[in-house]
Formats: sequence, structure tokens, C-alpha cells
Amino acid sequence: MAPNPVALSIFGFDIRWYGILIAVGMLLAILTIYIRAPRHDINPERTIDLILVAVPLGIIGARLYYVFSNWEFYQGDFMKIIDVRAGGLAFHGGIIVGVLVAVLLCKIWLIRPLNLLDLTLPAVALAQSIGRWGNYFNQEAYGIPTDLPWAINVDGVMVHPTFLYESIWCMLLFLLLSFIDGRRLFEGQVFLLYGILYSFERFFVESLRIDSLMIGPFRTAQVVSLVVFVTFIIAYIIRSRKASAKKNMFINRRYL
Repeated sequence: MAPNPVALSIFGFDIRWYGILIAVGMLLAILTIYIRAPRHDINPERTIDLILVAVPLGIIGARLYYVFSNWEFYQGDFMKIIDVRAGGLAFHGGIIVGVLVAVLLCKIWLIRPLNLLDLTLPAVALAQSIGRWGNYFNQEAYGIPTDLPWAINVDGVMVHPTFLYESIWCMLLFLLLSFIDGRRLFEGQVFLLYGILYSFERFFVESLRIDSLMIGPFRTAQVVSLVVFVTFIIAYIIRSRKASAKKNMFINRRYL
């Protein structure tokens, strides 16, 4: 039996599970960022300012990324374009816009960008883990047919619950990154690890999906994930070596 995408109706207006779950994920992410901000020497109130700007623009970016990738479906129908409640947010579009906005605001507010990104990315993974369940209620973002015990029924066909795979991975990612965040070897470590680990998962899970956005014959999410994975590994190695060299220099000076 397919789940009902509508949670409740108020005065004839349907409130969908998709929106509720995304909102819950965002609220928990905001709370997490606010609580952990002092550990990064960042004013918690400043994180609220950031979120009030970055989140709405990130949602717009996620929607535009999805719409332009499915332009044949949305072309000429403005109401379809703005009907976010029916689903259709591309995470890569949202995270790209969100990171760019965060970096820009850091420059304006004189905050170290990598320090802020280390603070926020674990919370982003938490929001993803919760928000992915909106795909279940919308019966989207599922995979190819399978006979595995945990398959779900979509239109009479047993398929991979790819939304569930990503939800579990992102929750584990949230826990891992939160642990590492308190033991960073260098600024940007958590941000880079998020990019590496999420891209690794997304590349393989995307291969199971049947509704992928495409760039010609290639799956858009896989192309983006591969580029991010390689780029971030290179950046991680470079920053790790710099941090190690700086630490060794400090130790040598201390014992001179």
C-alpha cells in the first residue's frame, strides 16, 4: 500500500509529509549548529543570521537545479516550477548555493570560512538523513527492481529503497563528522571529509536509481560526485600535509 503523501489538511490546504520532514531536518540542523557554534569560536547568533540567508537561497538553488535538469517537463508551466510541495529538490544544487553564500557572508563578517563549514556540514548530513524520508512519502528517488528482503513496493514492483540507503549513510556521516569535529587536525577537515564520504555514497547509490537527472548519457549526480570526490581528496592530502609540517615546525622550535 502506497503511503499518503499528505499528512493533514487545514482549511482545504494540504500539508505534505515531504515539507514536514524537510522542515524537521532543517530545524534540528539549526539547533545543532547553534549549540556547537561556541566550540568554533563563532557567535551562535551569527549562525542564525547565516541560516536565514543561506537556507532559503539553498532551497531556491536546489529547485532551480532540478527544474533546469528537467526543463522539458517544466517548460512553460510556472505553477509546476514553484510547486515544491510535490517534490523535486536536487541536493547538489542546494549545497553548492549554500556553500557559496556561506563563504561570501564569511568574507563580509570576517569569519574563517573553513571553520564555519566544519561547523555546519555535520548538521547538513543530519538534515539530509531526515529529509530523505520525504522521498518515501512522495514515492520518488527509489531504485531498480530487487528481491532483497528490505525492498519496498512501488506500483506493484519491489525496488531498492535508495532513499533509505542515503538516510542511513547520512545519519552515520553526521555521527562520524560530529566526533571528528571535536578532534580536528586542521580547519576544513570536516568539510572535506563530508564531500569525500557523501560523494562516495551518492556515486554508488545513484547507479541504483531510475529517476536520475542526466547530462547526455551520464547521471548528473554521479558526474558531480566523482568530481567532488577526486578534488576533495587532493585538497585533503594537501591540507593534511601542511598541517603536519606546521606541527613539526612548532615542535622543532619548542625544543631548540
